[in-house]
Amino acid sequence: MVVVTGGYGGTMEAVSLGAAGAGGRVVGVTAPMLFPDREGANPYVHELIEASSLAQRIDAMMARADATLSLSGSLGTATELLVAWNINHIKRLSGHRLLPSAAVGEQWQKVADALVLLIGAEIDDVYWAKTVEEGVDWIVGQLDLL
Repeated sequence: MVVVTGGYGGTMEAVSLGAAGAGGRVVGVTAPMLFPDREGANPYVHELIEASSLAQRIDAMMARADATLSLSGSLGTATELLVAWNINHIKRLSGHRLLPSAAVGEQWQKVADALVLLIGAEIDDVYWAKTVEEGVDWIVGQLDLL
C-alpha cells in the first residue's frame, strides 16, 4: 500500500503515521517554495517529492492516486477535492471508470450542494461520507482491497 499526502504536519502527519504503522509506504509531496515557513516533511514520509508550484504538487499527487480521500481541511484540500471531482467529471463524460474519490464531513457536503446547485456538478462523481471510517470503507470496497 502506498499513501500519498502533502507531506507536512497535522492531518497529513497523522495519515502518514497511520499508513507507515500499518506497513504502508508514504510519499510526501511538499512545496517548499510555496510554504517556506513550514518545516520539511513529517518523519513518516519514505519518499519525498518537492514540487515547485501548487499545480505541480496536486498533479504529482493525482498521478499516483488509485483513489482519493479528502478529510477536513482548508482551501488546499478543497482544491485537491475539486481536481478529483473534475477528473471524474471528464472520465464519466468519456465513459471511463471513475477514480474512487470520497470526501468526509459536513463542510464538503455543503460545498458539493452549492456546486450542484450553481453549476450543475454531478453529485455522484464523489462519495460523500459522514465519517472517516465510512469513507475508507467505501474506498476499500471500490478498490476491492479485502
